[in-house]
Amino acid sequence: MSHTFSTWDDTIVALATPPGIGAIGVIRLSGQNSIAIADILFTGKNLLHQASHTLHVGMLKNENEELDEVVISLYKAPKSYTGENIVEISCHGSPFIQQQIIEACIQKGARLAKPGEFTQRAFLNGKMDLTQAEAVADVIAAHSLAAQQTALKQLRGGFSSDLKELRNQLIGFAALIELELDFSQEDVEFADRLQLEQLIARLMLATTQLINSFKLGNSIKNGVNVAIIGRPNAGKSTLLNALLNEERAIVSEIAGTTRDTIEEVLNINGVLFRLVDTAGIREHSTDSIENLGIERSKQNAEKSDIIIHLADVTCEDKEEITWLKNYRNKVIDVFNKYDEAWPGYRNASAIAESAAGIYISAKNKQGIEELKSMMFEKAIGETIQTENTIVTNARHYAALKKISECLNDIKTGMDNNLTGDLLAPDIRRCLHYLGEITGQVETDRDILGTIFGKFCIGK
Repeated sequence: MSHTFSTWDDTIVALATPPGIGAIGVIRLSGQNSIAIADILFTGKNLLHQASHTLHVGMLKNENEELDEVVISLYKAPKSYTGENIVEISCHGSPFIQQQIIEACIQKGARLAKPGEFTQRAFLNGKMDLTQAEAVADVIAAHSLAAQQTALKQLRGGFSSDLKELRNQLIGFAALIELELDFSQEDVEFADRLQLEQLIARLMLATTQLINSFKLGNSIKNGVNVAIIGRPNAGKSTLLNALLNEERAIVSEIAGTTRDTIEEVLNINGVLFRLVDTAGIREHSTDSIENLGIERSKQNAEKSDIIIHLADVTCEDKEEITWLKNYRNKVIDVFNKYDEAWPGYRNASAIAESAAGIYISAKNKQGIEELKSMMFEKAIGETIQTENTIVTNARHYAALKKISECLNDIKTGMDNNLTGDLLAPDIRRCLHYLGEITGQVETDRDILGTIFGKFCIGK
């Protein structure tokens, strides 16, 4: 949809910095009257007569009551984050002072902003498209280098540019197809079918690549879930401690020490891996508490992205955990205590990897770095190409799947020599879903509410 200057005549206010005590707090106003409201409270100079993108130091007063000495930042429409007049008040970080200033702004005509309303106004005023608006939330929530770089690329419009290029190419052919409909009785073709076939092939390839990137994008954005599964006393808690390089889990020679799951986070090459140390798996146990832990281990294995199957090479009981066969595609076989099985052999790097799995000594932290590399490669690949477009948003992924279906329908129609009037509806649907991702078509208000409702207040 085409975005124009908002018709809202109200002004919103919110704390833009995290709540709590700090050195500085920033309060943001946006709307037609934001500068006028700040001017009523500000002493020393008339803010209405000051230039955009300027800073002003002075005292804030509500009637005769002094609130705080502040720095006022002015951003006049349309050259601002929201496309409206924006005022940012940098005050001292006292929650009491911040609340006083916000209440004073509300008394002078502002209202408290809803979650994400500043960014929503930026979108509706055409300052950014929907993918960029969603990337703002991803940048704020980024918990690793890879997540930060991926979100920043989307914020700069990398994903948007890819989609717009695809959409513009398809619009050109859609216009020619629609023109054919106007001259349907003349039996003429304005659109070159060979060029359209080539375009559809390029679109299908690009869409497939974006769809396939979602698994990686989801791992970068949300982290990789890793379940450590094994029989009792295989060394699962010792392995967790070795991976984290700290004593996080209780280690004991007594089988069944770990009764419940222990969750920790490990950063490998800028990607977060969420490790879950589970209870030891025994096919038969008379301990009801242990059985509950084992059942939870199975649940964690099912929802994990990677399963580390830890086996004790010194154990004579080689009975397999039979249900793990259902998850072979995400299992890494790890054989622990090789140094006890072969006491004279100390070259961990030479023995670390084999066709059957990876050999480690969790107790002596041998083979741990090789295991981390294997975990990263299984989840991500050898490296993360953040310069390429990576889909991280489930809404975008769902729309891309619909685009792929539309493109397949168009290709099938062309293979069957369908006329333009029969191809046109599928082309229109494809254009709709492409535009739905970036917000270039009318976007349902409920969808917008869901997207921006996930933001923090003040952003």
